[in-house]
Amino acid sequence: MLAQYARNPIVKNYLYRMQERTKPLDVTQWYNINGNALPQHIRNKFFQSTFDDGTDKFLDNCYEKSDWLFTQIFHSMLRTLFAWFMSMTSVNGLLKRGSMFVFSEQQFQSLLQVSDDWKSDSMLDIGAGDGKVTEQVLHYFKDKYATEQSPTMRWRLQEKGFNILEIDEWVKKENYSVITALNLLDRIDHPMKLLRDMKLSIKTDGLIILAVVLPYNPCYETGPSFGPPSERLPICGDTVEEQIQSLHDDVFTPIGLEVVRFTRLPYLCEGDLHNDFFRLNDIVFTLRAVETVSSMDENEAGVCLVSKSL
Repeated sequence: MLAQYARNPIVKNYLYRMQERTKPLDVTQWYNINGNALPQHIRNKFFQSTFDDGTDKFLDNCYEKSDWLFTQIFHSMLRTLFAWFMSMTSVNGLLKRGSMFVFSEQQFQSLLQVSDDWKSDSMLDIGAGDGKVTEQVLHYFKDKYATEQSPTMRWRLQEKGFNILEIDEWVKKENYSVITALNLLDRIDHPMKLLRDMKLSIKTDGLIILAVVLPYNPCYETGPSFGPPSERLPICGDTVEEQIQSLHDDVFTPIGLEVVRFTRLPYLCEGDLHNDFFRLNDIVFTLRAVETVSSMDENEAGVCLVSKSL
């Protein structure tokens, strides 16, 4: 209760955060969906994830970094300064802050249905950021590739042993065993092109791990600012479950991407001076390329979005 007596706003915020940490963290909601709101053909592909040691370790690291008071103040000052001429992604890469977490190694194994001793040829992480999300699973692959626009993030990826490919190079490079595109579809200018390119670039028996923040709210980072993308995915519905169904039926199926299985996971990010961590809702799909069975032209997928808006 000391927080209410503190006069300095920084000290007061710190004490309030410490007070909140004494309460049990309710993580059950992070992993649940309403399966009854999904049709049977989609509901059967859902598997329930749970809070595990890998997630707990990331949160412990967030708490520790958030308590570095003077470091957080210093970073806050530099972010304000650099934001005038650098993207926030590049600023985070320069300061080694703002690392993300989508899945643990155990959750990765569940997504692909593989064991500890599984090995594969090649992995490509598209829009990899600083590489923290996939760093823990690199040992499964002989060749590790990544793409990233931010120059400072590319430095971090090279430090972790990734082979960096240019944005327009990875499609022509080779066919990959596993492609990851984590929380990218709502942050790029042409998401449908990315999906088609991934389908062309995955091996016949390969898999795509795709994480999407729902509810869908796309934006595109250009330099130090954000704006709407040139292209929106034809996602319909207001609830998470409705948007999962729309992704399955209106986006993936028409272009020949089959949902093998999917789960809900928290999309976590290291915090700042005021928050221990940030969290968004991720739906993570495992996809494979198949022959397009629908006669619908890919460009007609947006009809669903238009009809629901009338």
